[in-house]
Amino acid sequence: MSTHPAPVLSVVVPMFDEAEVLPLLVARLRPVLDALPDAYEVVAVDDGSRDQTPVLLQAHRRTWPQLRVLRLRANAGHQAAISAGLAAARGAWVVTLDADLQDPPEAVPRLLEAARTHGVDVVYGVRTDRSSDSPFKRSTAHAYYATMRAMGATGAPDNAGDYRLMSRATVDAVNALPEEHRVLRLVVPALGFPSTTVGYARDERAAGTSKYPLSKMVRLSVDSITGFSSAPLRLATWFGLGGGLVAVALLVYALLAKVLGHTVAGWTSTVVIVAAVGALQLLSLGILGEYVGRIYVALQRRPSYYVAHDSLHDPDSPTQGRSQGRPGQRT
Repeated sequence: MSTHPAPVLSVVVPMFDEAEVLPLLVARLRPVLDALPDAYEVVAVDDGSRDQTPVLLQAHRRTWPQLRVLRLRANAGHQAAISAGLAAARGAWVVTLDADLQDPPEAVPRLLEAARTHGVDVVYGVRTDRSSDSPFKRSTAHAYYATMRAMGATGAPDNAGDYRLMSRATVDAVNALPEEHRVLRLVVPALGFPSTTVGYARDERAAGTSKYPLSKMVRLSVDSITGFSSAPLRLATWFGLGGGLVAVALLVYALLAKVLGHTVAGWTSTVVIVAAVGALQLLSLGILGEYVGRIYVALQRRPSYYVAHDSLHDPDSPTQGRSQGRPGQRT
């Protein structure tokens, strides 16, 4: 059990190979948090970085007492790293913030003020200006949220990613969920806690390269769909019903052609129909496989991440937060 006093605010920052942007992040985030009247901690989750990120974190920790380093044994992925940070965070309020500085740290005080002013548990950072993103990124993001809404899988505002502030009650509720491969941008709204939004302009990545290539975006989308909606299973059923109707229509056509003395269309139409039916069958099997795979992973109950080290428990760890700050809860 830690003897360090719990801070009012925890800022969880997942990191994977962020050595290039880390000094810029510290230079912008620390002044913002130091200006707050509340005690705080920054939980930097090193998600198995292979570059100099661990070394730089330890170096910054020597001069920044509120910086806490949580190192995972292996790369677990962005959502798992955030989950690890939420499990470790001790603040009455918790902000999740990516290290790339596309979501400005300067908005953290506004998130905290909005939560206290409106008496809500969650404040979503909403990207009101995404001109720094590519047209492909903007279009796929719009398609993602439109699909989630159509399936009834989210109540999250449009253009709200993983930049948010949550109350202790919200964080405890998220940590209590048993599901694997959870997508927090859908999990948090699904809780239904009172919420509001704060808008900001999304910037370009300050340094380094994106850790979310197209393959990870597709994986996130699949996890979102299969984790929050059974609509794809019903879609497979509709495919089957539609295929049955097409088969009946073809049967009627063939019978009429025989009665009227016309020849049935050649092998091309037959091949096209067989290929189409086969494609729908494979798609339906793939959808079922995704759900069965999630059940299989859930039954294994393997942890999503493994914590190798938490600097909070170091013998020489400085007291987190400032002595004048006390934990605060929303009433």
